[in-house]
Amino acid sequence: MHHPEAARRRRRAAVLGAPPDSAGPPARPGAHAGTVLDASPHLLVLAVPGGEVRLPLSDTTAIWHGDRAGPDVLRPGRRAVARPYRGRPGTERVWIDAARVTGTITAATRRSVDVDLGPHRGTTTVTIPETVYDRIRVRHPRLEPGYLFDTVCVRTPDGPRAVAPGTSQPGYRADALTAPEPDASVPGESHGTATWFDGGDAPGAAYPAVDPEGRAGGCADAPRGCVPLPLLSIGSGLTVHNACTGRTARIPVTECGCVAARFCDRCVQCGTSPRGRLVELTPVAFAALGGDLETGCFNAVLRHDRGTRRW
Repeated sequence: MHHPEAARRRRRAAVLGAPPDSAGPPARPGAHAGTVLDASPHLLVLAVPGGEVRLPLSDTTAIWHGDRAGPDVLRPGRRAVARPYRGRPGTERVWIDAARVTGTITAATRRSVDVDLGPHRGTTTVTIPETVYDRIRVRHPRLEPGYLFDTVCVRTPDGPRAVAPGTSQPGYRADALTAPEPDASVPGESHGTATWFDGGDAPGAAYPAVDPEGRAGGCADAPRGCVPLPLLSIGSGLTVHNACTGRTARIPVTECGCVAARFCDRCVQCGTSPRGRLVELTPVAFAALGGDLETGCFNAVLRHDRGTRRW
């Protein structure tokens, strides 16, 4: 007799190369990120950190795979981020194989851009299809070495493929950012932009002002961003508020956001934010706070704990 649980275990082993944890923790509220194990028009099963989660789908569930898509893109082995509806059953949105490339251009042609992602993220090459080239150039007029680059992409076997600009390209070179005065005061909360980065399936944040001294985990050559921020260490908690949706969460700092520090841009999702990227969130944290991965940012407020040092 066919046993659905046994079938799911076999499918998980085929996709992930390991059997599932039979006693995973309860699903996190807000959003989920993991690998597709199984899917139908009415159900999505994901392997998530610590176990698996089953998410109901409906005709109102929006699915993204570079653009709006149907349930046929929910294939085993693909990466997914899913956000349930808030306050009622069901799944609001699912993003499949979403990726983001943010960094400094090292080389560019009409069809591809080589990008330095920062000292701890390596380098990558983004393919730019002809159908989105003009859209990218409108927001990134200088596809030249030394200038910043930020695009929302789809993962492919050949690497990330650009589908939309993540932001408007700053007009300055990556090494020409004007930092705040050394004695600039740090307010109790900071207002600016939150974006996202490919940081795994767990909630986490790349913070532009991780302390470079001692064992705090900061990058020694990280620039000071255009927003005065308190110094924190890897593992510190960060309270992030989405000013557009009203959602707030406490998120751990998991790496230094030295690339984010170079962007002195704005988000216009709900009005115009002050300049400066305050934080980069992992996709699941960004989605849980109500951000849509394809839009790239939301207007954010960071609330700082007392006792932190000034950058």
